[in-house]
Amino acid sequence: MTDEIEVLSDGEGLAVIGDPKAVELFLTARGLESRDLGVDRLSPLLSGLAGALNAGAVLAAGGGRWVQISEQSADLMKMLPLMEGPVSGIARAQFMVGNQFAQHVQIVQSSMTILTNPTVLTGIAGIMAQVAIQQAMDEITEYLEVIEAKVDDILRAQKDSILSEMIAVGLLIDDAMTVRREVGRVSEVTWSKVQAAPMSIAGTQAYALRQLDAIAEKFERENDVDELAKVARGAETSVAEWLAVLARCIQLSDAVAVLELDRVLDSTPEDLEKHRVGLKVARDNRTALIGRSTATLLGRMATKADWANANFKVLLNPFSSRGIVHATNSVAIDVGTLHGVLGIERELQAIEAKRWVEAAEGARDTVVGHGAQGVASAIRLKDSMLDKARRAVNEVAEDVAKRTARDSEELT
Repeated sequence: MTDEIEVLSDGEGLAVIGDPKAVELFLTARGLESRDLGVDRLSPLLSGLAGALNAGAVLAAGGGRWVQISEQSADLMKMLPLMEGPVSGIARAQFMVGNQFAQHVQIVQSSMTILTNPTVLTGIAGIMAQVAIQQAMDEITEYLEVIEAKVDDILRAQKDSILSEMIAVGLLIDDAMTVRREVGRVSEVTWSKVQAAPMSIAGTQAYALRQLDAIAEKFERENDVDELAKVARGAETSVAEWLAVLARCIQLSDAVAVLELDRVLDSTPEDLEKHRVGLKVARDNRTALIGRSTATLLGRMATKADWANANFKVLLNPFSSRGIVHATNSVAIDVGTLHGVLGIERELQAIEAKRWVEAAEGARDTVVGHGAQGVASAIRLKDSMLDKARRAVNEVAEDVAKRTARDSEELT
């Protein structure tokens, strides 16, 4: 091996392949965090290639690291002369490690020219997809740990049989991933235990989305501010739980995708590229559905929170109105966090709880606009209003009435 390096990009991450020391020097100089790529798992793809023995030795001796696309690595990509290769979606660049990493050096007779082979590039793209998926799984694990979500406890509390299956499916998939780490591949026996898992995962995801929709409907139906505040407090907890379940569904689906890619790599490597692309499309569709559903939930809650945050409702139910706004914003934070973890790009707006004084001023302006008769009607909206609210509105009504009478006298 020499100091030459191959850098490949699939738009999701970078694969840096070459002598381990050269790769480490390249990444350290750029301050980039990386994960092992596991290029030695390309052996099944090399059996039918010319010079396969030499190619296998090169890959086995070489180092391969994966770098997630981030702001820092994206800046590096702009500096690199990445060129589209024979495999769609995969760009590559070749370097000699030195003081100027971005200087492009074309090596005609390279020990790594095997990496220009479409079959090998397809295999590397598949492995890059696996590592990217595992990175996403790790981020979901961190998310669940931070929010201290006991997903299995949530599922056990439900009586639906699909959710009961989800717990068992999760255990089987976790076991399969453990075996894969120890063995380095996915055998037919291991795959047979989990190949039906997507059905249970999809059922659980659909169930969780229906629960969120039911929460939104309950929120919308309530027209008593005090009762709505109670519903909002319950929704704040329930939504967080079902978001955690959705995160677990995506995590398990990702794990199945990793196992699938291993099986395709072993059995039908010629299908690896199409399978990789298909899995990405399927994941994008799943996360897009979650993004749309959770954004709709938040929009429906925000509309009702705005209703509860109106001037007279704040005057009559200041604490309940504030609680509703607080709960809605809390849900928005939870939804936004999940969107970030799953890579869903949606802009969510927080609602500002109206202060009592601001509501009083707003109510006064409304009253002046509609006259003293409108004030009297507003006062009758709720007999159990707080004394402070009653006094304030009465004072506004008296002031408007005096002003109206004075204006009438001046006109006559």
